[in-house]
Amino acid sequence: MARVSWDRYFMDIARVVSSRSTCERKYVGSVIVRDRTILSTGYNGSIRGLPHCTEVGHMMEDGHCVATIHAESNAILQAAKNGVLIDGATCYVTASPCWSCFKQIANTGLRRIVYGEFYRDPRIFEVATRLGIELHHLPAGAEEALVASPKTT
Repeated sequence: MARVSWDRYFMDIARVVSSRSTCERKYVGSVIVRDRTILSTGYNGSIRGLPHCTEVGHMMEDGHCVATIHAESNAILQAAKNGVLIDGATCYVTASPCWSCFKQIANTGLRRIVYGEFYRDPRIFEVATRLGIELHHLPAGAEEALVASPKTT
């Protein structure tokens, strides 16, 4: 059996992480990786200690649930809480970051974002280019080379 690429491997892990999401409006998982080592994970969920959307419903504003902390933010927060340096790492996320999460990713020094499906905010593409952040679309089931690339992930 051929080995999957490192990108596919970590994206598949992000998909498993998304299964822990507690807001059924969108199941999203994120994995932060550097040097082929997982540094942190996160999924959509409520503030620690508060009930989840699956328990009490959604807190809706302008068509979005604002009770939920997004997967990328939770992965960044988990790293910070545990004193894990993520500067220069890659963020694997099952949906492209919203504008707010993208700004957090950029300010934490993450240099690469590998995302599954596109999610609503095209501003990230232009700003990522200006900042030198690589964006790589890796949808579910996409065919790709089965040999790991030399890129740092």
